[in-house]
Amino acid sequence: MKGLWLNIMQALGQKNARPKAPIYNEQDRAGLRRASRFNAQLMDFLRPQVKAGITTLELDRIAYEYTVEHGHTPACLGYKGYPNTICTSVNEVVCHGIPNKTPLREGDIVNLDLTTIVDGWHGDSSETFLIEPVAEEARKLVQVAFDCLYVGIDAIHPYGKLTEIGRAIERYARVRGYSVVQEYQGHGLGREFHQEPGVPHFVPKLNPSQVVIEPGMCFTVEPMINTGTWRTMLDKHDKWTVRTMDLSLSAQFEHTILVTESGPEILTATEHGPKQGFQF
Repeated sequence: MKGLWLNIMQALGQKNARPKAPIYNEQDRAGLRRASRFNAQLMDFLRPQVKAGITTLELDRIAYEYTVEHGHTPACLGYKGYPNTICTSVNEVVCHGIPNKTPLREGDIVNLDLTTIVDGWHGDSSETFLIEPVAEEARKLVQVAFDCLYVGIDAIHPYGKLTEIGRAIERYARVRGYSVVQEYQGHGLGREFHQEPGVPHFVPKLNPSQVVIEPGMCFTVEPMINTGTWRTMLDKHDKWTVRTMDLSLSAQFEHTILVTESGPEILTATEHGPKQGFQF
């Protein structure tokens, strides 16, 4: 769903190759900001409803109705055959969890991944919610995943290297005893859901990206952090749900980032959600 190429090297291209990432002008940036602002608004609307007893299918219905009532389009619905409006990834599910009729329970962690289209432009973000009370293991994981998001964003500098994002995230997570999913990554965003540049959240040992970050680029940063192995497995039946190989817990946060001449601008910042430095 998220520009998540299984072969990272193929997605990034050959060593020293320069991907054709769009460079957005001021008019384009205004479109990206509008789409991302609604995406953040949708997240805030769902926020108080993410609690024990509600099903992820009900959250999906609420997200769909809110989006279309505002005249916008759920980007995930029907995308490459995906059956729902949002992705809901619970506990060991890394990403692309399909909403279902199972109620959320105390102790769960659940990631809501939202992508919306506003006037042809995409906004994309995700948050992991704690269904309190949760185990300390789950709380610590969510904290590290949240911190990794901002560690990655802080590594973005105009004319710096794209690979510094993954380097910063990987270092932060591993020092704390967590692993970073390698099969799935961030992606460029605009009038298309997925485009260049691909944004790994680790540094590939072979042919690390030589892409230079330029003002006008727009992409997601969305590290997926696990308590156990970084390896994942795809559900053989629905062909969407991705779980940790060892069924350990996984957590993720995501923002859409516009690179401006002065640095990274977080386009999907919410009004009521956790801000950088928040402690879960």
